[in-house]
Amino acid sequence: MRKTLIVGTLAASTMMASAAWAEETITAVHAFPETLIYTQSFLSFVDMVNEAGEGVIQIDVLGGPEAIGMFQQPDAVRDGVVDMVYTPGSFYGGALPEKDALVASNLTAIETRENGGIDLINEIHQEKMGLYYLGWFDSGVTYNLWSVNEPSVDEDGNLVIDDIRLRGNAVYNAFFTDYLEAQVIDLPTGDVYSALERGTVDATGWTQIGLIDLRWNEFLNWRIEPNFFSTDLGVIVNLEKWNSLSQEAQTILQDVAIEHERMSVEALRAKRDEDFAALEEGGMQVFSLEGDARAAYLEAARSTTWNRMRTLMEESPQGADNYDRLIELFYDPAMD
Repeated sequence: MRKTLIVGTLAASTMMASAAWAEETITAVHAFPETLIYTQSFLSFVDMVNEAGEGVIQIDVLGGPEAIGMFQQPDAVRDGVVDMVYTPGSFYGGALPEKDALVASNLTAIETRENGGIDLINEIHQEKMGLYYLGWFDSGVTYNLWSVNEPSVDEDGNLVIDDIRLRGNAVYNAFFTDYLEAQVIDLPTGDVYSALERGTVDATGWTQIGLIDLRWNEFLNWRIEPNFFSTDLGVIVNLEKWNSLSQEAQTILQDVAIEHERMSVEALRAKRDEDFAALEEGGMQVFSLEGDARAAYLEAARSTTWNRMRTLMEESPQGADNYDRLIELFYDPAMD
């Protein structure tokens, strides 16, 4: 009896040790500070994975830009310094210009997951950067121009940009420079508050949500319509690390990512409505372009971004063979 008890105890201990050994871990960082709504969305995905993957796969979040600089994160995951990164595709657009298909998209991850668009983006990530594109998170959130001062228009109703000190970044600089002909000041997200405070910039592009989280609404008083673009936030995984994971771990990660793609669309649309109401209550005013000027503004946002994508694709060794297919999968003319 004692022998049986000892054997049983050893067997149980072996099973526990085996289970502990079998659990895989991947490290992750996120581009933006933890307080930002987009980072909170990513962290909710992490929680979902860690709950569904208990005993199989866990994500260990190392931090945000304080751990690895936001613009260094794409190289870090490609080189295997970290296993997973949540970041805008625009932060590595020089290596993968195809991300502009997401920027100029009028669809969400829900539609592009179904029609094969995300599968194509994943194939391109693997071929060009040695990365697995796990999911397009927080899609369907668009951008506006936000201004400290009341905007003005010319005699044709087009936005006058000459006297605006406009903060830019890689997402929308093609639009700002090629169409608006603005002299942009490139600043990372974390520097914009102080730039607004000092008057270094008096207008910026930003998404429809998150302004309050960043406290930029303390300075910005006008939202310029129409809205344009889409967020291109995604989760990328080092391909070698992805291929080393068990099939079970891969399935959990991918299934949860697809579910989070859907959930984040719905959650952030609700958050947008809440933010707009709060901003309006705080005094935010809306300035709208009208008629032909409005149509030209929207067309320019899309066409300048597509032109940038085509030009950079043509300069790459892989060429622009996927250009038309990307537009077909990420843009629906009937939605405009």
